[in-house]
Amino acid sequence: MPTQELLVDYILSLDGCAAAEGWPGWWGLQSTEYLEWLASEPERIQLMGARTYRLMSQMAREAREIDISAEEKASFEQMAQVEKIVFSSTLEAPLDWPNSRLISTDAIEAVRELKQTADRPLTTTGSISLAHSLLREGLVDRFRVVLFPVITGRTGLERIWESYEDYALELVSSRAFEGGLQLLEYVPAHLSAPPGTAWVR
Repeated sequence: MPTQELLVDYILSLDGCAAAEGWPGWWGLQSTEYLEWLASEPERIQLMGARTYRLMSQMAREAREIDISAEEKASFEQMAQVEKIVFSSTLEAPLDWPNSRLISTDAIEAVRELKQTADRPLTTTGSISLAHSLLREGLVDRFRVVLFPVITGRTGLERIWESYEDYALELVSSRAFEGGLQLLEYVPAHLSAPPGTAWVR
């Protein structure tokens, strides 16, 4: 059986933040074109850590009661139907968000096995530390970023790149959505040192 692909998927502001204090979901800039593209994407098994699971499952519960857009409600309803694998040594089974399975063993080895045994491709959802660990171990086949045209500056949260090592990225796909959203998709390659310099810093 062929190895399943693992995609790391981030939605970011231009300054590399995954969220920002006081901003709405998708920075308030989700367009019909972008949402239609999301809905047309092939179904993948969603991988996440405990923190992302707690946050998103709570948001899914609250989404049924609070005043948010129909698009955001539909997004959480869709996520409830997707197969989710949660890596955590602190959560306890059974998990209450539908279609969620807990794995308490080493995430790296579990994902290595999943790439051999899963019946669908894999992707990370949020889970910055998990995604970083999988990338560092060479398990990530593709790396995708959708950039939203905002700079969150001082309100920005979860700055993705601060702890990353050096990577070369081969661009394999790009697309612009209405509203200025930019999709960039890469094949990553870890660099042992920055190229083109003999300086020791």
